[in-house]
Amino acid sequence: MRIALAADHAGYVLKDELAGWLRDAGHDVLDLGTNGPESVDYPEYGARLARAIVAGEAERGIAVCGSGIGISIAVNRFTECRCAQVNEPLSAELARTHNDANVIALGARLIGSDMARACVSAFLDTTFAGGRHQRRVDQLSSLLQDSD
Repeated sequence: MRIALAADHAGYVLKDELAGWLRDAGHDVLDLGTNGPESVDYPEYGARLARAIVAGEAERGIAVCGSGIGISIAVNRFTECRCAQVNEPLSAELARTHNDANVIALGARLIGSDMARACVSAFLDTTFAGGRHQRRVDQLSSLLQDSD
């Protein structure tokens, strides 16, 4: 699977750890930065990731900032993206099963590497349930399009 990753300065260490782990697992990783501790703005990196998803450059995305909140808001500005900020595997699984999330956001200051890997595994290994959930996902897309 092709997975895009992006992070701000607070999340780049966790992003880099996840990128290496995903490559070792056989995934194709698109690293969209940042790659150092210099202060950057999370909206820019959330937008980079969202644009990669929209363009079909990656099937799924992982966004990382200090809390996971700001970068998730940035990703969700794009109607084709459904980004859920998660802190444990059940949330990641439900984001896929019920919401067909194509991006998750992680808070590097809130969870460690092991928990982040567990969240990513749940996110990547879970399929969308469809059915009654499809109607709701369609409504989310409609609401976003109506707001433009």
